[in-house]
Amino acid sequence: MSTDINDSQIGIFAFGDFYVDAAKRLLLTRDGESMPLMPKAFDTLLYLVERSGRIVSKDELMAAIWADRIVEENNLTQNISTLRRVLGEKHGENRFIATVPGQGYKFVAVVRVHELAEKLAAAVVVDPPPERLMQPVPLPLPLPPFSTDKDRRQTTADTKNPSWRWLVALALVCVAAFSAVAVYFWRGNAAPTVAATVKTVAVLPFKPLLGEARNEALEMGITDTLINKISSSDEVIVRPFSSVRRYKSLEQDPMRAGQELGVDSVLDGSIQTVGEQIRISARLIRARDGKQLWSGKFDEKFTDIFSVQDSISERVLAALDLNLNSTLRKRVTKRYTDNAEAYQLYMKGNYHASKIILSEARKGVAYYQQAIALDPNYVLPYVGLARAYATFSLSGEVPANEAMPLGKAAAIRALELDNTLAESHIAVGLIAFWYDWNWIEAEKRYRRALALDPNNPLPHFYFAHLNSNLGRHTDAIAMGKRARELDPLSLITNSLEGQFNFYGGRYDEAILRLQKTLELEPTFWHPHLILSMVYTEKGMFAEAVAEADQASKLAGGNVQALSMKGYALAKSGKLAEARAVLSELQQAALTRYVAPYNFAVIHNALGETDLVFDYLEKAFATRSVLMVFLKVDPKWRNLKDDKRYQELLLRTGFQG
Repeated sequence: MSTDINDSQIGIFAFGDFYVDAAKRLLLTRDGESMPLMPKAFDTLLYLVERSGRIVSKDELMAAIWADRIVEENNLTQNISTLRRVLGEKHGENRFIATVPGQGYKFVAVVRVHELAEKLAAAVVVDPPPERLMQPVPLPLPLPPFSTDKDRRQTTADTKNPSWRWLVALALVCVAAFSAVAVYFWRGNAAPTVAATVKTVAVLPFKPLLGEARNEALEMGITDTLINKISSSDEVIVRPFSSVRRYKSLEQDPMRAGQELGVDSVLDGSIQTVGEQIRISARLIRARDGKQLWSGKFDEKFTDIFSVQDSISERVLAALDLNLNSTLRKRVTKRYTDNAEAYQLYMKGNYHASKIILSEARKGVAYYQQAIALDPNYVLPYVGLARAYATFSLSGEVPANEAMPLGKAAAIRALELDNTLAESHIAVGLIAFWYDWNWIEAEKRYRRALALDPNNPLPHFYFAHLNSNLGRHTDAIAMGKRARELDPLSLITNSLEGQFNFYGGRYDEAILRLQKTLELEPTFWHPHLILSMVYTEKGMFAEAVAEADQASKLAGGNVQALSMKGYALAKSGKLAEARAVLSELQQAALTRYVAPYNFAVIHNALGETDLVFDYLEKAFATRSVLMVFLKVDPKWRNLKDDKRYQELLLRTGFQG
């Protein structure tokens, strides 16, 4: 068997009451329960399982698991201790992992292996070590990379033969493993033994000493940079910028903010700039009682701001009792540019683009382009450009075939500059999903981003969206929940979890999540739009129209909300009012871009099928981002037997 734990083979290993899915990085119990493990702990288990029956020295293990860094033996000891607890070993039992004094460790349980070649079929031939028993496990069905809801209901085992029953159970467990998305603790009920090893931190927006001297781009930029640097450690979860940006008030109580964000500790600070000088004060406090864990003051030239950020990040990690070894220090102090002016322009770009409004996104693009002009190898502005151009189309105000190619070029350049940056892969995946309709490429990029940064909510969020639109509803809902756990106050993350439940047919769960989103921010338009869709499907047409009106009002005349209103009116039998909405859309199209998909929605509710396909063809021709909903949107349910609809699904990349 290969000794490379990162090779591409797909292996499922069975021992005792457990299964290890090597490809999906899951440890499962016999009845399908996922046992969460930190990445390095899982790597340790997989390395030992693959070499069961032979002694693996500590040096070999450490070199394999931490190939890119130098660590102390204590790191390995902690991993072994964690594995023994998760596997249920009592002290001195050694049912699975035995310590061989003076030599290393040995996986002593009998391991049964089944290998699947990529794309369904060919078993990988392995030469088992003579000292262990390797019994191939013949599964009744080949396992796809991801199962659909229909797949999960299908089994073809010979249940008349009692000896096959455990194999049927194994197949079901494995299908469930593939369906659950493979990140070590995506499940919300993570085991306490694992959760206790992960610290949680919030970096609040740094604030000026004087209110009239605010420079929000600088304040938010420094905050975002510190979040990314402190997140370099696998042992800490840092709340993302989207969750903390609301705490920018000068009167903000950091302890209260930390409690609302559900974190162990909070970093906050102040900024003062005088000419070319910048003075930063920072402190780390414990959220539950306000105890100060660390504080520091820095007075430097602005050109030395990179060194200040490095110092703050290192000291915060040290105050959290994390092992700041040479590899982690290298990650924390990594710089994407040495040009302070380019950095300031990038921060200004982020400040505007993050508002997700077309006019602001345009300002963001201008700043990103200026940053790139100063430093053409600065990867972060390219990532910002890709997202900003995507915003042009996702806002519904610019045709995708005009904006998305620009975003695609920026995303590809970002990946060329740094393929170890999770955000580069996310940017490529974003364009692959919304514009290229290349689901395989999008999934590949999201998986890579998760591997690079497993505590980052963004790849969970985007991957959940991909799963939802492909009809993988169970996976989408699970991943959406995990994204919310990592970013609990993000409005769009909360709202889209409601959307994923809606497309999964879980209407009551969707309403509950959307209402909770509105409790966070009643003026956020998106949950009102999705509530309109849910209420229409439940036949609550008056409520649907009211929610669509509210969404349109809060979003400044959002045309998707307007089309949803027309759809609900038509479904309720108010055809004249629906046609009035249709006329309103047609008038809007004289002065602004209105995606053809929105016209198709209302014509479908009016029963005008030929017009529906005329507009859907126009949406396809301009690569409208709304076409990614064609497969799962229940508004098209009545067209499922129409050959034109089936052909359009296939041309858009869906499998019907």
